[in-house]
Amino acid sequence: MMKPIPVKLDDIYVPAKHRATLEPEKVEALAESILEEGLQNPIQVRKDPGNKRYVLVTGLHRLEAARALGEDTVDALVVAARQH
Repeated sequence: MMKPIPVKLDDIYVPAKHRATLEPEKVEALAESILEEGLQNPIQVRKDPGNKRYVLVTGLHRLEAARALGEDTVDALVVAARQH
């Protein structure tokens, strides 16, 4: 089973297609949930072979909730995902 690792928020690139789906009210609700219960499901990222960064696969609202809470890192699963 894969274990999540802490990834710096500044090292995560969010593709434009994901940014377009951002719903601020979901981010706010998730931030409150994270404060009360912690992050229940890690985000998923893939390693960008051309850069020393990660690309978001799933978890935009969880990522933005962590950012809204002032976190420097977020738990992430590094997955092998196809590039689109």
